[in-house]
Amino acid sequence: MRMPPPWRKFVLAVHLAVSIGWIGGVLVYLALGLLAVRSHDDQTVRAAWIAMEASGWYVLVPLAVATVVTGLLMSLGTKWGLFRHYWVLISFLLTCFAATILILHMPTVSSAADVARRADGSRLHDLGGDLFHPTIGLMVLLAALVLNVYKPSGMTRYGWRRQQAIRAIPSGLPTGTEDRQRMP
Repeated sequence: MRMPPPWRKFVLAVHLAVSIGWIGGVLVYLALGLLAVRSHDDQTVRAAWIAMEASGWYVLVPLAVATVVTGLLMSLGTKWGLFRHYWVLISFLLTCFAATILILHMPTVSSAADVARRADGSRLHDLGGDLFHPTIGLMVLLAALVLNVYKPSGMTRYGWRRQQAIRAIPSGLPTGTEDRQRMP
């Protein structure tokens, strides 16, 4: 089922906004993690962890979920399909993987933020910062971005069979979709 052009453009615009916003949010989160690692000021470390928790739950998680949902809509509502081309499938799986890891990691961030609220001195600086997860997440998101921009060739077996089946239908003969479109 293909989306009509106005809907496709709207979903594409939303998908681009939330996915690029997610990348920007990860960069901010990474900067906060770096600040927590490098700062020697207790209040700065505490504020960085509290900000990482808030930005994670209220910015990153909603953008990640929105990216997965709009990506799924784009793949199912356009000619690319979800299972026809390797780049679409791999990009979607990378996005789902990044969103899942983010959601599973956020309770740990909340725990660290709670410790930061109560701790002081050396215990506060022992928290360090959260650099590993956002760095890997950023690389995964950038890999998905590159796949979506370059769209390397290569069809899945399903996509190849589907393409061959469509080519095998002589032009002018009904494809069966006409009957389905008339059904209520």
